[in-house]
Amino acid sequence: MESVSGLGPKMLADVKPPFIPEGASGMTVLVEWPPGDPGTPPHRHSGPCFGYVIEGAVRWELEGEAEHVIKAGETFWEPGGDVIHYQNGNASSDAPAKYIVFMMCAPGQPMLTLVDDEELEERAHLRAPRPTD
Repeated sequence: MESVSGLGPKMLADVKPPFIPEGASGMTVLVEWPPGDPGTPPHRHSGPCFGYVIEGAVRWELEGEAEHVIKAGETFWEPGGDVIHYQNGNASSDAPAKYIVFMMCAPGQPMLTLVDDEELEERAHLRAPRPTD
């Protein structure tokens, strides 16, 4: 895929999602967080999501994975389905963050569903250890 001159297409991510919901539709969303914004509360998506950070840095945490920061020019993906997405907010307190995400949505289901406190407590054993400050 890489061109001889170094210009043109460049592979940023190559992942195999665990499933694509039958009859799924695709949705592309631009997400912009001001400095320090914590992002969306814990949630899940009905299908897989693929994204690219355009500007700034995003604090990212999926169930079972350690919290980490994705910087401008880097990609991310999440499997969707039952997996909880804990964090997607701005990792910087003094600069905005912006990313584009393409989501595969299961028919008749919302693109995003918030997870309630009771479920978070029930699934706490699936969350990666939290960083210590």
